Amino acid sequence: MIFDALEPRSVFHFFEEVCAIPHGSGNTQALSDYLVRFAAARGLEHYQDALGNVVVIAPAAPGYEAAPPVIVQGHMDMVCALAPGCEKDMAAEGPELFLDGETIGARGTSLGGDDGIAVAMILALLDDPAIPRPRLEAVVTVGEETGMDGAKALDVTMLRGRAMLNLDSEEEGVFTVACAGGVRVSLRRAAAREQAAGLLLRVGVEGLQGGHSGTEIGKGRANAVKLLGELLDEMRQAAPLRLLSAAGGSADNAIPCACTAEVLAAEPDVMPLLDAADRFCAGLRRTYAAAEPAARLRCEVGPMVEADALTAEETARFIGALCAAPNGVQAMSAAFPGLVETSLNLGLLSLDASGWDMTFSLRSSAPEGKPHLKAALRALAASAGAETEERGDYPAWTYRADSPLRERMERIYAEKFGCAPEVVSIHAGLECGILAEKLPGLDCVSFGPDITDIHTPKERLHIASVRRTWEFVKEILKHSK
Repeated sequence: MIFDALEPRSVFHFFEEVCAIPHGSGNTQALSDYLVRFAAARGLEHYQDALGNVVVIAPAAPGYEAAPPVIVQGHMDMVCALAPGCEKDMAAEGPELFLDGETIGARGTSLGGDDGIAVAMILALLDDPAIPRPRLEAVVTVGEETGMDGAKALDVTMLRGRAMLNLDSEEEGVFTVACAGGVRVSLRRAAAREQAAGLLLRVGVEGLQGGHSGTEIGKGRANAVKLLGELLDEMRQAAPLRLLSAAGGSADNAIPCACTAEVLAAEPDVMPLLDAADRFCAGLRRTYAAAEPAARLRCEVGPMVEADALTAEETARFIGALCAAPNGVQAMSAAFPGLVETSLNLGLLSLDASGWDMTFSLRSSAPEGKPHLKAALRALAASAGAETEERGDYPAWTYRADSPLRERMERIYAEKFGCAPEVVSIHAGLECGILAEKLPGLDCVSFGPDITDIHTPKERLHIASVRRTWEFVKEILKHSK
């Protein structure tokens, strides 16, 4: 344990234990079983479903027996993002933690502070029966980052609470009380190939900031997959080329920070293609000088090879679909100035022997937002001869004007920290909307400590903010009767 000297000691102890267990989306069974063993060892009532969702119930502390129960909620899966050159197998290993001044990071990968710190706080609450609190109903879900399937499938019959603390936000002093709904859409085509010969060129865009496709989508950051499409389009206008492969992105809800492709070209065409790449690079640096200062172009000339390449027609079709794909902010909110209302993120790209696949994460807080985006992607698919698949649809979380929980939290926060919290709606998705549909009358607020650059290898968890948030959580529970 490298964090034993940090306070709150119990929270960081459990955070380190959680991080030692691989828990990327779709790979959370080991962490789910750990939570069950934790509850069983303490004699706590607990439930685990077939997906791996876990509910643990702890009795009220003395004097709080008559207080209404409180639900504390987070999710156990993390987005596994690797830095360029990092070969860590995150299906087999948890993040390798380190202290970086007043923050915690992970070497070469994302940290998983989203939402590992919530799981750690929940465990610390359950582990200490002396904390003044009512009956606690801890809900830790799976699959939040990939469509919230865990929350959708959760059996809530054992939950009596109608006030919920969702610990899945990343900015201290900000209370989230509404959020966008979302859905994933994939476009797939089994593209025709034929034997071809030529010089092998490896091209790509890298060094971008990336980030969460909800919280960072409005910050002007570049999308490496879209840039690759523009690069290939500029190159093919200079000389013929044939595509072999392409890959980019780490998760559909993360803005891609790198994307690469392999192409074949006749030897006389290589210099015109490289000149086109140079022109594109110069334009890239001008356009994104402020937002993407580390952006760079990768272009390598390899040997003469023979390989199965996309036909000329399929190459043009693929590049055209990439260039035509909508991406980024589509509409801003009229109700919340400065808030993105509708967006989509082209988060994953693959082109291999089986064909090509583009996966988008769609978000909107407007009723018509998602249907309009899905219609646009269906039209794109029709023009490209591709099939579409939709999955992971989840509802928006609607603002509740009458919220005793929010009012109590605002009062406690102001008394404790001497300033008022910021109350916001966000463009990212939260499980609160799904759980509010399952639990009529649910009063919910989402909050958490400072975590920066989530879903990227630059992710950092801020230690002092964890300490303050922990004390705030305890104060909320203390004043819940």
